[in-house]
Amino acid sequence: MPGFEQLMLLLLAAVILVPLSARLGLGAVLGYLMAGVIVGPWGLGVIGHVDEILHVAEFGVILLLFVIGLELRPTRLWALRRAIFGFGSAQMLLCAALLMGFALLTGESMSTAAVVGLVLALSSTAFALQLIAERGEMTTRWGRSAFGTLLFQDLAVVPLLALLPLLGTRTETGSISWLQILQSLAVLLVVVFAGRFLLRQVLRIAALSKVREILTATALLVAFGMAYLLEVAGLSMALGAFLAGVLLADSEYRHQLEADIEPFKGLLLGLFFIAVGMSLNVGLVTSDTLSVGVLIAGIIAIKLTVLFGLGCFNGLAPRESLKLGIALSQGGEFAFVLFGVAVAAGAMSSAQGELYSVAVSLSMVVTPLLFIGYDRWERRPQEIPAFDEIEEEETPVIIVGFGRFGQVVARILSAMKIPFTALDASPQQVDFVRLYGNEIYYGDGSRMDLLEAAGAHSAKILVLAIDDVEASMAAATVIRSHFPALKVFARARNRNHAYRLMDLGVKVIQRETFLSAVDMGRSVLEGLGVDAKAANDMTTRFAEHDARRLNEYHSVHDDEEKMRELAKEAARELEEMFARDASELARENV
Repeated sequence: MPGFEQLMLLLLAAVILVPLSARLGLGAVLGYLMAGVIVGPWGLGVIGHVDEILHVAEFGVILLLFVIGLELRPTRLWALRRAIFGFGSAQMLLCAALLMGFALLTGESMSTAAVVGLVLALSSTAFALQLIAERGEMTTRWGRSAFGTLLFQDLAVVPLLALLPLLGTRTETGSISWLQILQSLAVLLVVVFAGRFLLRQVLRIAALSKVREILTATALLVAFGMAYLLEVAGLSMALGAFLAGVLLADSEYRHQLEADIEPFKGLLLGLFFIAVGMSLNVGLVTSDTLSVGVLIAGIIAIKLTVLFGLGCFNGLAPRESLKLGIALSQGGEFAFVLFGVAVAAGAMSSAQGELYSVAVSLSMVVTPLLFIGYDRWERRPQEIPAFDEIEEEETPVIIVGFGRFGQVVARILSAMKIPFTALDASPQQVDFVRLYGNEIYYGDGSRMDLLEAAGAHSAKILVLAIDDVEASMAAATVIRSHFPALKVFARARNRNHAYRLMDLGVKVIQRETFLSAVDMGRSVLEGLGVDAKAANDMTTRFAEHDARRLNEYHSVHDDEEKMRELAKEAARELEEMFARDASELARENV
């Protein structure tokens, strides 16, 4: 089939199967894999030359690492050093040791088992990062841990390429000198220090042309060029692209580069996953189903268990640790290269290499399925207690709702050594806060028995800081009905929420973004050249005016027409007030 028709068929398969997979909740990655299986040699067989397609598609992985590098400033990369070298190295060593033991149990020789352990300890950078990005969890603690681990694995590929031939029987293919490794590291250092100055100059010249396509072409050249330089030096192309991104993360071109490269990255990554699906040896799966199934189960179980344990040990919540384990439980794309090196060196047979390569491919298929199972498990009705058992202790303050707002109040109280009891209706939030040593109890703030257990009868103040408006109103209703002597200081999401709290008799109400917006207004005035004292006086008068109107309009807040009239009247009054202030200020300056 001609190349043009192959391209059309690949696009057709992707356009049909990827949206269908996403709609069924299976994720885009699984859709690409299914498209590859269908059009590949073991499906309809209409497209061959899988290796060539996979080679081209690897450019998608390069661009993915380049974009990730753009998002990581060197200071932030330094902050991830524990995740990269601490967590990453621990994962690599533990998984390699256990997978080696697993291979020995299945009857492999010592050299083959060592290859299997080291190679299968790697996870798929492209696959895992794409899944984490689809879930929108790249910036979470477990997402950062996953990224650091994957980056360490990319670094580990270099010594693995040197080590695997030494495990083989064909010594003439395995004599890699340590001098070559030192030369590679020297090239790496030169690229890092020289690239920091040269790359910006190259992009600046391209930008001066005022031709957007030239800047896009230059961005691609930078990413692929750095990848090529490091590959020639014996290092990973993905590592080269990542370093190029990191070196440009502080540049003024960062956002433009991300926008220009994103379409290329998405298409080539999709092609990469299609190529992985095409390379899946379905014939081997059907002829040796038991061996393949045992391998997949062993790989996933060992890696998931190790990552879950390491996650919990490093302070992640159990649910986050489980997601980390699932995301990195598959084999990696470097396995196809490393198994090839091992076969060439005589460390394993070609049949063994093909078997383990199939297991790696299928482990990638299993990963999104595990996430689907996890999501359904997380959404299931869970048998949890109505509320935590609270020790009988009298505290002057109860905080109901321990999110962003409630935690700030708690930190101020802690700084003043004032004890408090904190409650939150989210078991995940309770688990997370407890990791940092804070005392907090699980329970619904609208339950009278929970409030009694928390000491509402003896407390002086209750801070109502629940984020959800309806949940906040439910708690406020119970509190005002059963504990009328308790002073309530409430957080309001907006003006309407404030009116509803006022209807219940809550006197002290703080709208969550009002004061920060007033502070921003004062800063804007100062930025425009207004005197600091005058800007402060204006914003203070505005805040007082707004608070006065909030109380005055409470009685008619349900009458929309009346509220519109009063709003117009308040705007005119505020404008006149500022005009008078400006006139008085001008007279004072004369």
